[in-house]
Amino acid sequence: MKKYNFVIIGSGIIGLTIAHAIKNRKKDASILILDKEPSEAQHASGRNSGVLHAGFYYTSDSLKAKFTVDGNRAMKAYVKAKGLKINACGKLVVAQNDHELGQLHELLRRGERNGSNVRLIDESEAFDIDPNVKVYKKALYSPDTASVDPREICAAIKGDLVQSGVEFSYNTKYLSKNTGASIQTTDGDFEADKIINCAGLYADRLAHDFGFGLNYTMVPFKGLYLKYTKNTDDVNINIYPVPNLKNPFLGVHFTKTVNGEIKIGPTAIPAFWRENYDWKNNFSFEEMTEMLFFESKLYLTNAFNFRALAHEEMRKYNKEYFISLALSMVKYIDPKGFTEWTKPGIRAQLLDKKSLSLVQDFVVEADHKSVHVLNAVSPAFTCSFPFSQYVVDRYVFV
Repeated sequence: MKKYNFVIIGSGIIGLTIAHAIKNRKKDASILILDKEPSEAQHASGRNSGVLHAGFYYTSDSLKAKFTVDGNRAMKAYVKAKGLKINACGKLVVAQNDHELGQLHELLRRGERNGSNVRLIDESEAFDIDPNVKVYKKALYSPDTASVDPREICAAIKGDLVQSGVEFSYNTKYLSKNTGASIQTTDGDFEADKIINCAGLYADRLAHDFGFGLNYTMVPFKGLYLKYTKNTDDVNINIYPVPNLKNPFLGVHFTKTVNGEIKIGPTAIPAFWRENYDWKNNFSFEEMTEMLFFESKLYLTNAFNFRALAHEEMRKYNKEYFISLALSMVKYIDPKGFTEWTKPGIRAQLLDKKSLSLVQDFVVEADHKSVHVLNAVSPAFTCSFPFSQYVVDRYVFV
């Protein structure tokens, strides 16, 4: 059995940046990153919108607020240093009525407390930024929001890690915990001074084997995007609606991608198993039974207004309805121009089983043998460098 200082399970953005932070602190640390997939960033890290957020959605007492502004700067600095692609197009959040206008002011207050560069602008200034945006009195402007290519970034970080001596074992599935800090996998047993769980959709299950995260389970939500192929100049900035701040979803919005393309989405449709990207692959009867149990419970109790959320999200399978949500934020765009569905993503969303509430902040649990990143939801990609440094400083080197 080969032993390492650290074995990291999962090669998404958090697993990669935790390894990066460890190497920055201890260059001679021996690290193995294992993943059940054939390469890095095969799930949420490689299937997200690519938007670098600016830090104005989150309450000031949250870890998200603590790391988003710094994470935005750190990721931009990394992209610049590596010569990677970025579209620094910014973002407009638009209201549609007086109630949402009040929520815009709340987002402004949050952004100012968090150190985010945001300001309210009127319709004429919004028109100068994007003539196609539809504004109700005011819009929230975030010039620091940008778009990147998540898979390109993950590949670059992996390349850095390989050069620094980090080992990777792909097509290697975690099976169970052995005694101490030892695990059994499909590629044999591995031992470490510390096991670091960055398993995303399966982080809760792995944590349970180690006695952590017992109050939580993962409830997956499917994110779908539609690509607009008619004219990429019809929208030139990210355009978002005012979100329901009680839920961790931002609503259907326009994303201006790193390549200058336009897409709308995502949905937040309750999924029926953890990798329910479609109806043909990765099916698990055990997982479906588990998901139906918790989703039925949420539906019957109507926890966090889940019933209305589920009904609304299922409606988005109707392409015309899905498009109509985006049309309300712009003056003109051709509905027939939305022709291609992009690769779906699954949001690994933690649920507190006792309170039946969605956990909206990052969650990490640990002891001297293992560290478990249980909830690394959006904007985890944006936050990844400073968040991973926090995990390493607080939980890894203790």
